[in-house]
Amino acid sequence: MASNEIAEKANSESYITEQTGKRENYLDWDNYFMAMAFLSAKRSKDPVTQVGACIVNEEKQIVSVGYNGMPTGCNDDIFPWSKDSVDPLERKTFYVCHAEVNAILNRNCYSLKKCIMYVSLFPCNECAKVIIQSGIKSIKYVSDKYAEKKKTQAAKRMFDAAGVTYSKYSPTCEKLIIDFTEIDSAENKEISNEDEIEMKLEKFSIV
Repeated sequence: MASNEIAEKANSESYITEQTGKRENYLDWDNYFMAMAFLSAKRSKDPVTQVGACIVNEEKQIVSVGYNGMPTGCNDDIFPWSKDSVDPLERKTFYVCHAEVNAILNRNCYSLKKCIMYVSLFPCNECAKVIIQSGIKSIKYVSDKYAEKKKTQAAKRMFDAAGVTYSKYSPTCEKLIIDFTEIDSAENKEISNEDEIEMKLEKFSIV
């Protein structure tokens, strides 16, 4: 077979699949990073809203993740999680660090310039300030349920002025199931196109 014919076949998706046995139903980058944000949210102790954020650099490397929670040293068994307490000092709003801020502070690199933040819920105005100052260039989010609130409108106004782009992301697979037992059976199972990882069509949930 001539070298140019081999090259043409190598560029054919069907050829690659048939000849190498590569699995086709893997996560694409966007789904992977957004899933990391949602997985991080599972660490939140907030009984009402769990938010996660994942920051990715230009090389598609995760440089940080974060979720909403109490500051380091502030015992989350002692500080309040209610937002409707009669006593203002017993409301979580005075204490909780949002996922976006935690992700920025937890970064494992010097600079976040030109990074992308994947976040489950659109950032508030306070998080927007920190995002802009950090140098993050783009935001991808799933929910904008507070779009009518002034804090969200203020955040978008600042993003627009600072040149930080933001876009609503719709996952191609709406639910991922992590099966910790799958690894033990993987060697004995030939995965075909019909044996896809379970991805039920239930939307990512933000309560």
